[in-house]
Amino acid sequence: MADFGNRDINAASDRLPFEGAPTFSMKNRLKRALFRVIWSLLAAWTPPPLFKWRNMILRAFGARIHPTARIYSSVRIWLPENLVIGAQSGIGPRATIYNMAPITIGERVVISQGSHLCAGTHDFRDRKFQLFAKPIRVEDGVWIAAEAFVGPGVTLGRDCVLGARAVATKDLEENRVYAGNPAVPRGHRYEA
Repeated sequence: MADFGNRDINAASDRLPFEGAPTFSMKNRLKRALFRVIWSLLAAWTPPPLFKWRNMILRAFGARIHPTARIYSSVRIWLPENLVIGAQSGIGPRATIYNMAPITIGERVVISQGSHLCAGTHDFRDRKFQLFAKPIRVEDGVWIAAEAFVGPGVTLGRDCVLGARAVATKDLEENRVYAGNPAVPRGHRYEA
């Protein structure tokens, strides 16, 4: 198995994904399947105030979550063991945390409804379409607004804002406001 940013990713040259071979190891697929079943039965239907219950379930699957973090029941998390969330941070309804590689979320971060953090992509120049993963880091005080997208390997600097439906494929500087596709700086969040 080659290293494509995640030890569980199979080499496309060995496994031939276009012929139906799995992209991930059996162990990885079983962990994700078990988590989906447990989340569906014990968390997906719970009302918003039960964030401590949802945090407990995520911790049982390896997530490192501060007790004050708030995660809505409709959030889609790919693999809890690749998730770190700091104090007073929240992940809003219908957000997707596609964490093939680690996603680290700092303190006082707001990830708004429908946002998508995607830590995996494919090498589109490779005829076998090799999958690889790169970590995402969201530093303290960041706001990712509704339906924004953050791509693999991106770091969002402290106190920056990624506007609604904006697309971040490169690192964002601290204390800046970004909008558009691709996201471009529109000014500072806080005046010095």
